Amino acid sequence: MTSIAGKVAFVTGGASGIGLGLAEALAQRGARVVIADIEAAALDRARAQVARGGAEVLALRLDVTDRAAFAAASDAALARFGAVHLLFNNAGVNADGPLDRVTYQDWDWVLGVNLGGVVNGLTTFLPELKRHGREAHVANTASVGGLVGMRNLGIYNASKFAVVGLSEALRADMKPHGVGVSVLCPGVIATALPTSARNRPAALGGGAASAPAPASAAAPQLMTPAQFAAQVMDAVLANRFFVSSHAEFRELVGQRNRAVDASYRGEADPAAVSAMRALIEPF
Repeated sequence: MTSIAGKVAFVTGGASGIGLGLAEALAQRGARVVIADIEAAALDRARAQVARGGAEVLALRLDVTDRAAFAAASDAALARFGAVHLLFNNAGVNADGPLDRVTYQDWDWVLGVNLGGVVNGLTTFLPELKRHGREAHVANTASVGGLVGMRNLGIYNASKFAVVGLSEALRADMKPHGVGVSVLCPGVIATALPTSARNRPAALGGGAASAPAPASAAAPQLMTPAQFAAQVMDAVLANRFFVSSHAEFRELVGQRNRAVDASYRGEADPAAVSAMRALIEPF
C-alpha cells in the first residue's frame, strides 16, 4: 500500500484500547474511519475523539458475532464512503482460568468474539478488499498469546493461535490479489481487556458486575494503544506480516520455536518438500 491518506478503514472493537488507538492513528494519517463497537456509550465518545482533528468518522454499533449485523455494517460503510480499503479485525475478549475449571460458556464467548469475529469480518469484506488489490490491507489482532501458550489463558491462547494460523493462510490466499495481510501479536498493552466481561451476553454467562476499566495512567509501564498503533501503521505501509511489539517475549517465543525445530526426526522427502512449498507462502 502506497499511502493511508484517503483510504477508508473499518475497525472492530474501535471504541477503546487498541481499536481506538488504531482509529486515531488512521485518522491522523488522513484515512476516513468506520469505528464499529458493541458499547454504545464508548462508541459515542470515540467518534467525537477521532473526529476532533477533522477526520470523517462513521460510528456503528456492532456485535462481531452477529453476521447479519456485520453485513448491515458493511452496507452502511459503503453507503457512506463508497469503499473499504483497510480492515482491522480487532475486537477481543478474555475469560481466564485453568482449563479444568472453565465452562462451555467461556469457550463459546471467547471463541465467538476472538475467532468468529475475524471470520465474520473477512467473509463480509474480502470481496470489497480484493476489488482494490494492492491498495487494500487486512490486519487481524492476535496476541503474543497466539505465538506461545500461557498458564490460565488456554481459551484465549486457542483463539489467538487460530487467528495467527488463519492469517498465515489468508496471506497466501491474498497474494494473487495483491491484498496485504498483517497479524498483530502485541504483549501487554494498557487496555480494558481485563474487564471485557462487561460486554459478555447473559446467555453466555454474563450479567455480573465488573470493575471499571483501569486507566492507562495507573499502569505507566505498559505500552499505550497509540504507541502500538504507530507500529501497525508502519507495518501496513511496508506490508509486514508479523507485528510483534514487546521484545521481552522474543526469547520465550524463540525457545518454543527452537523446541518445535528440534522435535523433527528423519530426513525430508524432496518431493514432499516441493509439495508443501506450493501450500505455504515463505516468510
